[in-house]
Amino acid sequence: MAPEPPLLTMSGITKSFPGVRALDGVDLEVQAGEVHCLLGQNGAGKSTLIKVLAGAHQPDGGEITWRGEAVSLKSPIAAMRLGIATIYQELDLVEGLSVAENVFLGHEPTSAGFVVRGTEARSATAAILKRLGHPEIEPGRHVGELSAAQQQIVSMARALSHDVRLIVMDEPSAALDPDEVDNLFRIVGDLTADGVAVVYISHRLEEIRRIGDRVTVLKDGRAVAVGLPARDTPTRDIVAMMTGRNVEYVFPDRPHAAHAAGRQPVLTVEGLARKGEFAPVDLELRPGEIVGLAGLVGSGRSEILETIYGARRPSAGRVLVDGCPLRPVSVRAAVRAGIGLAPEERKAQGLLMLESVTRNVSVSSLSRFSRGGWLDRRAERAAAQQATRELSLRPDNPDARIRTLSGGNQQKAVLARWLLRGCRVLLLDEPTRGVDVGARAELYAVIRRLADEGLAVLLVSSEVPEVLGLADRVLVLREGSVVHRADARELDEHRVLDLVMEGSPTA
Repeated sequence: MAPEPPLLTMSGITKSFPGVRALDGVDLEVQAGEVHCLLGQNGAGKSTLIKVLAGAHQPDGGEITWRGEAVSLKSPIAAMRLGIATIYQELDLVEGLSVAENVFLGHEPTSAGFVVRGTEARSATAAILKRLGHPEIEPGRHVGELSAAQQQIVSMARALSHDVRLIVMDEPSAALDPDEVDNLFRIVGDLTADGVAVVYISHRLEEIRRIGDRVTVLKDGRAVAVGLPARDTPTRDIVAMMTGRNVEYVFPDRPHAAHAAGRQPVLTVEGLARKGEFAPVDLELRPGEIVGLAGLVGSGRSEILETIYGARRPSAGRVLVDGCPLRPVSVRAAVRAGIGLAPEERKAQGLLMLESVTRNVSVSSLSRFSRGGWLDRRAERAAAQQATRELSLRPDNPDARIRTLSGGNQQKAVLARWLLRGCRVLLLDEPTRGVDVGARAELYAVIRRLADEGLAVLLVSSEVPEVLGLADRVLVLREGSVVHRADARELDEHRVLDLVMEGSPTA
């Protein structure tokens, strides 16, 4: 007998958006009854690929086959009719509706051609919830009253209300505690035992070992590995494939380790924590030094920076500048105290893409150029141009639209903004993401020069060599906890990777 074809095959899938090639010939093959793990860093193309599979995006090229036959997923409804359901990390539930109404939203039970409401929908929902091991969730209860874990169960129930053969789960364990994760894995095991395939996306590599059968790794829109055995592929190899080592790191010389040791801390973090994201963190940052936070995506790195910046509310601890506590959850207070943030999502969170270089650089200092309620545009332009020239931003045209600049020069514009503002503490989250090799070396030199001139820098990067090459001191994070602290010269890449995989918290 001829072998059964794969349940799903995606071959040579391409997808571009203006200025970005999100998928560049990606392959994915999923067998019935398997857990196929899809791995990659932020921006690798995972979200775009699953949206193509869900019918939310149309690919520019490539072929999709379902049970050996070519198909066209023109819409989410078309995907669902085939038996493909997607549970996104940001759950798309309607909080004002009941559990049962959410489960059958868009395909309400019918009888004799009429929609059946009430008892039949609730009864069918209760049966699905019992199958998922959560009979305590009441079908008539409003979804907005449920916990995050319960809402995720409702989203799974909605998927199972269809005749589903493949479920995509995007970071399903992100909001779950350990007991809830165990229940999630039980559910996945039951589904695969029934022949349902699961595409599982997670940044927690230990979960891949527990639940995965095969692994596909994406990097920069390409599949760098397809269908590797999940339990037999070394974790270090997976991490190396996710991060890549295709660029040469050229780092500027560091000053002697004691150059900042005698200075008073400009930034002090005492017991800072956010429930469910990171455990209490203590750190000091002195003028002239760079401290790096190393860890995998999801280890709490970015959340720590955003909490220091006042963009997230801490559940414990405090942030001090020059010994004075900052008001929590106040970006304005942080900026006034001299803290600046270059966020990970530069285009979405750090730049006004339709505005000029001048306005992007001056936006945090506009009061400086206000005269009697009017903006002195000439002074604004001159100050912005001076700040960008100090960083060698190209082209040297303050009137150019920021969206026309390369990634490296866009990042320089963000740095110029805080230079103009006179910030004393710079929080850098993935500063070279989307930046080419030559521009990386320039940014490294700029960051080191700013530190040498007295700026205090707290750096987050997924590239371990980048952290070790730029930072003076390093804090290694694993699952929200600091597991090691050391001078950067005392660490190497393999040691850091071992720590982020298997480390235990330090005192």
